[in-house]
Amino acid sequence: MARVTLSAAGAACPDTVWQRYAGLDQWASWSPQIKAVHSVTRRLRPGMSGTIESVAGIRAAFTVEAVDHDRRTWTWRVRLGRVRIRLHHEVRARGRGSATSLTMDGPLLVLLAYAPLARLALHRLVRP
Repeated sequence: MARVTLSAAGAACPDTVWQRYAGLDQWASWSPQIKAVHSVTRRLRPGMSGTIESVAGIRAAFTVEAVDHDRRTWTWRVRLGRVRIRLHHEVRARGRGSATSLTMDGPLLVLLAYAPLARLALHRLVRP
């Protein structure tokens, strides 16, 4: 197992960034690799599960482990076949905008392959 941490900062206020995370229907607007999120629940909450559908039509199962709306953090596990990744997200105030970080735990080659897409998504997440 390996760990990779990515971060981005931008002009969007922290509450706006958090709402983009918390509302599953918004994910495709800032994460270009996501086509849709399939889950009965439409807002982040611990224990929720579903699938993420990529623009390529690939579906990965997910389960949300923890959500702290006050601290603007959340953690989830994503599974695609035998590959499992744990992702921890944080949003914080930074100057007049916000910063976000993503810490991923999983197979190194998978994390390195996913990092460019994740980095792009994080930058889009924090833009106004």
